[in-house]
Amino acid sequence: MRKPSFKSWPLLAIVCFAIQAVASIDSEVPPGPKWLQAAVFYQVYPQSYFDTNGDGIGDLLGITAKLGYIQSVGCNALWINPIYESPFGDAGYDVADFYKVASRYGTNEDLQNLCAEAHKRGMHVCLDLVAGHTSIANPWFQQSALDRPNRFSNWYIWTPADRNIPGSQPFPGEHNRADRYLPNFFAFQPALNYGYARPDAKEPWQLPTTDPACVAVREELKKIMKFWLDLGADGFRVDMAYSLIRADPDGKGINALWHYYRSWLDKEYPEAVLISEWSNPAAAIPAGFHVDFLIQSGELAYQKLLGPNSRPNGAAREPHAFFERAGGGDIKAFVDNYLRNYSVTNSAGYIAMPTGNHDIPRPTYGRAEQEVRTIFAMLLTMPGVPFIYYGDEIGMSFVDSAPDKEGGTLGTLSRCGSRTPMQWSKEKNAGFSTAPVEQLYLPIDPCTSRPDVATEEKNPGSMLNFTRALLSLRRNHPALANNTGFKPIYAEKNSYPFVYLRSADSEQIIIAVNPAAHACLLQITGLKDASPLLVQGATLQSGRLAMDPVSFGIFSVQPDGVPTGIPVN
Repeated sequence: MRKPSFKSWPLLAIVCFAIQAVASIDSEVPPGPKWLQAAVFYQVYPQSYFDTNGDGIGDLLGITAKLGYIQSVGCNALWINPIYESPFGDAGYDVADFYKVASRYGTNEDLQNLCAEAHKRGMHVCLDLVAGHTSIANPWFQQSALDRPNRFSNWYIWTPADRNIPGSQPFPGEHNRADRYLPNFFAFQPALNYGYARPDAKEPWQLPTTDPACVAVREELKKIMKFWLDLGADGFRVDMAYSLIRADPDGKGINALWHYYRSWLDKEYPEAVLISEWSNPAAAIPAGFHVDFLIQSGELAYQKLLGPNSRPNGAAREPHAFFERAGGGDIKAFVDNYLRNYSVTNSAGYIAMPTGNHDIPRPTYGRAEQEVRTIFAMLLTMPGVPFIYYGDEIGMSFVDSAPDKEGGTLGTLSRCGSRTPMQWSKEKNAGFSTAPVEQLYLPIDPCTSRPDVATEEKNPGSMLNFTRALLSLRRNHPALANNTGFKPIYAEKNSYPFVYLRSADSEQIIIAVNPAAHACLLQITGLKDASPLLVQGATLQSGRLAMDPVSFGIFSVQPDGVPTGIPVN
């Protein structure tokens, strides 16, 4: 899902951005489940992953069958997009029944078995929690829309029929109320009513968060979480987590709500994790989340780094991103923003920078594999919790030609290009399904040279085995752990490379990435010795870092002072 601007949280933003970017941050172990300290997530878009019953749609049995593969990549946790009963106007983010697995994916028992099988492997399973809205097909909404009062009448936000409240929608019907409802995203996704932090006394339809109906909605969400946790889930990624409370300019209302849930979880389910789709870790982590994504930000995060919504333009991207061959990116803007968030959260939670997700183009969009490897070299060696989007580990393409499916198009952005079926082999339908081609959820990437798991398994130099090597480094080197120290060594505007230091106890590792199509030299002072761990066109000898075009280097180092980068002309 997409998000609005940060104007909803001015006070938090002021506090966050008032903090000066620091040169070095040594992390402490954040509170929360211990397993997060070594977690590496794999995001599964279930309808596109693996189909076991030949109906053309991926299912839970398919995910269970591939747990061994996911673990072999180096991932020990899963985030699964919504699996609940739904009319699928928005790929399952329009929920009709929060307590039932959609029949196209299987049964509640299939989900229970998936969690049990994952636990046998030491893996964890997080579900997508759609907290802010339902489908208009949800029985709660159908009851709320009736013209006679009932327990659900105020579970949604209804506005007077004669008022032009921006965004409000009618729900016509012979026995329906004349009022209009407020959606939370698409028009068919009515907003659940958690209340207004500052209701306008002149607008009686704006209920306070303490209203019995709002409290009932709050408690229902807790009941939903309990239901799936008791079935075996290990936590939730919360869709549009910032959106639940209205008229909340200082964020106190949304903070109070998530603190309430976090306190309950800490007491009743201390090993359960809360992951937010907020894209503002400095707000989300203090609000009670363990992890927040630094993605889809309207400010300086992913846009300056990867340009997820930018368009390829030859060797450049429009707008520019650091990871482009033309070398027009500004890594300093990203690092300054990252440090502002990290300094607030590093002892309280984790920042996640995923390889991609179901809402944005894949990192391969407009890039060759060599370029994507430089991206992975950074994302999988930074602090925080890594997330790998299914298929990114083999270099799957963003398929421009993918048709619109289940709300996949937003304006000019087609999200379906990142949702095509997983490519397992060179067999029929890339090994995804035995169904006739016309029955597939989305068409397979039509490119004849498309990558697949079976082929890459046999090639030691494949993207798949490169991803495995990176995650093996992360797993086996304490300095690359989720919560160990981070220090930028060289991160200058319109300059390459980006170099940083990760450290834990006596181990220190330098990572350097140069995505540009030109070579660069950097003298790193304060080093006694360096040895390569994993490199692509980079050397570090006697403090002299030499980088070929589109290169990276990961080096174990012995500092002799404070490492500092100085460009060599």
